[in-house]
Amino acid sequence: VQLQASGGGLVQAGGSLRLSCAASGRTFSSRHMAWFRQVPGKDREFVAAIRWSGGHTYYADSVKGRFTISKDSAKNTVLLQMNSLKPEDTAIYYCAGSSSGAILSTIRNIDSYIYWGQGTQVTVSS
Repeated sequence: VQLQASGGGLVQAGGSLRLSCAASGRTFSSRHMAWFRQVPGKDREFVAAIRWSGGHTYYADSVKGRFTISKDSAKNTVLLQMNSLKPEDTAIYYCAGSSSGAILSTIRNIDSYIYWGQGTQVTVSS
């Protein structure tokens, strides 16, 4: 499975961006899909996740109410709509896919994800 992320860029504080992650390759079977982000010198952190079956969503407290994760099952694509962006949202954003057997309690856990996209830079200016 290959994940291709796109949609990053430079935006002013208060603005919006939409990230997209398209999955391709052998039969897509991830149980969860997620977005993580990373800034230099810090660990990669959880941003949002979605259960592929049912569409339940989960968010980090720092983005709750501002970001929305969604999916297009027909296109094997996950979207992250980011509104009211803040300078502290500046990071490289990575999409990730879990194994088919991943359990719900690990949906925020980076170790639950075995497929990773290449990352897309999001820069929010003040």
